[in-house]
This record gives sequence, structure tokens and C-alpha cells, in this order.
Amino acid sequence: MIAAAPGTPTSHDWITARHAAGAPRVRIICLAQAGGGAGAFSGWRAHLPEGVELAPVELPGRGTKGDIPMPGTFEELCDLLFAGLTAEFAMPYVLFGHSFGGALAYELTRRAEAHGLNAPLATVVSGARAPHVPPTGKISGSSDKELLRWLLDHGGLPAELLRFTDYLAYVMRAIRTDLAFAEGYLLPGPVRVASPLHAFAGADDRLVPPAQVERWADCAGSAFSLTVLPGGHSFPHTDPAALLAAIGSVLPGGL
Repeated sequence: MIAAAPGTPTSHDWITARHAAGAPRVRIICLAQAGGGAGAFSGWRAHLPEGVELAPVELPGRGTKGDIPMPGTFEELCDLLFAGLTAEFAMPYVLFGHSFGGALAYELTRRAEAHGLNAPLATVVSGARAPHVPPTGKISGSSDKELLRWLLDHGGLPAELLRFTDYLAYVMRAIRTDLAFAEGYLLPGPVRVASPLHAFAGADDRLVPPAQVERWADCAGSAFSLTVLPGGHSFPHTDPAALLAAIGSVLPGGL
């Protein structure tokens, strides 16, 4: 098993704003889009089915961990995240990742399986390109103005944040780091995971359209499904009730 380096956050430190509807029997470990943190899933709380625990991950450089620097590489981030979250795998769990979080969820699944740990009931990726599909473009190295325009155009940033310039600059730093990791993440070919893999796409998502999300089928070693829901790239947060219901529908035992 990968050992956590001294000072590495523990499982408790990685999860922020844990919330359960009743006595938990299934845990959903949630990983947000580029620049996002645990707060991205606050809208899910009111829609959790009975017995489901929400465990949102807070990556370094944002939210409650704003003063902690991100690791230098995507691979290092995945290793540290895996070492810090292994205690969370004791309960039956689902890994959910949106956009950049989809790559993290997939890499956590690969590590859990490779180390013989409890595999997830399912790995759920949404609005994310498959790891062996090259990115259609690179934006992380653009100017702040160009990056901001791109984020607003693709629904990656609420327009109301434009009024808060100091906070916007803070958020943009995390977004740029995550996007650089996401753009550099490319496997030479699909690597299949044994646990069920379910992909979700927004019908109107122009950033990662359903046809790209469907390529996750190449990474499925067992059950696979593609579900297209209404909305653009931010569809998991515009209608969390519909997404949670859809996730429950693809799991053999539901949620």
C-alpha cells in the first residue's frame, strides 16, 4: 500500500462537510470539477436518499485547505489522495467525479483494485473525457482574461462571481492548476477497471459532449452505462435530485 508522506492530510482532512441521511450504509465520495471543492456538492444534501452518506473531497489550494499547496504533478496528487482516503473504503462506497474529478475517481479505482482494497460499488464519471482520449484544446496557459471568458462560455464559473474580484483571483489559481493537470493527463490506451463504470453526460454540454463521454466504455471491464441528462457542463449541480436518482437507477441495489 502507498504510504502517506509526513504531513499528508488524513482521511478526515480530505473530506469536508460530511453529511448523511439517517444511518449511513452507502458512502458517495465526491470529487469536483477543476477549481471546485467540497462546497460544490452542498446542493446534494437535501436530495440524499435514506442511508446515503455524502463525503465531498476538499483538494489542496481551495476552501478549507486554501493555504495548502497542490502537489507538483497529477500522479502525486492521485497517490496522496489514495493514501488519505483508504479508510473511507471500509463502508460500501461509490466514487463520483465530475469533469476533472472524473479522472481522479478513475485513478482512485485503479489504485484500490491494484492494492487489493475494497473496490467501489461503482465508479461514476460525469462530464469527463476518457483518459485515453486526447484533450481537444489547452486553455490553462492562457491569460486570465481568456481563461475567464472560456470558463463563462462553458458554464465553468457562475457569472455572479465577477463582482468579487479578490475571490475570483483566488478561485482562478485553483482552476488553472487543475486544468493543467487535466490537460496533461493522457494514457496511451484504455485501462479497464473491474468494478462497474457508469458515465453521465449533459445533453447540451459543449465542453465534453456525450459522444466523448461515451468513450469511457473502453475502460469498462464489467458493467458500463452511459446516461445523458438535461443541461450543460454543470448539470450535476443544476439538478442534483435528477442525478442522484439516475445514479441509483444504474446501481444493482440502488442508493
